[in-house]
Amino acid sequence: MSDTDKTIQEAIDQLRAKHIRITPQRTLVLTYLITKRNHPTVETIYSAINHEEPSLSLATVYNTLKLFVDQGMVLELSGNDESIHYDYYGSPHYHVICTNCGKIIDVTYPDFAKDLQKIDRIAAEQTGYKITGNHVEVQGICTDCQTKLANQKN
Repeated sequence: MSDTDKTIQEAIDQLRAKHIRITPQRTLVLTYLITKRNHPTVETIYSAINHEEPSLSLATVYNTLKLFVDQGMVLELSGNDESIHYDYYGSPHYHVICTNCGKIIDVTYPDFAKDLQKIDRIAAEQTGYKITGNHVEVQGICTDCQTKLANQKN
């Protein structure tokens, strides 16, 4: 079994442990998110997988993503174009988002999970909040846009 197959199976097992029914449609959406890692919109996911399951509708994709977000398995990310993008959050990582084109890239490093715990602890201490989640986002201009912008100036 490949690492990707293991990740998909672990995610399905996590849903089953919460007594969430595993349907072919949910499995397709989950598999797409885990294998593609492209921070897709609902429409992107639907277009990519609707031919695989005749009963799949755009509403089903929306509802499935909402379920995964509510379960903490998937993150909603605001795109540069005001669209919502989705990301499977199987391991701690943060996002770098291009402010020019909206491209989203995952960034990981070994101590990130520890740093998130520290951020949560400090936030709780300073505010009195019970911290229930977090998301780190860094903004900048991607290398493609840097090149395009530099060429426009010449």
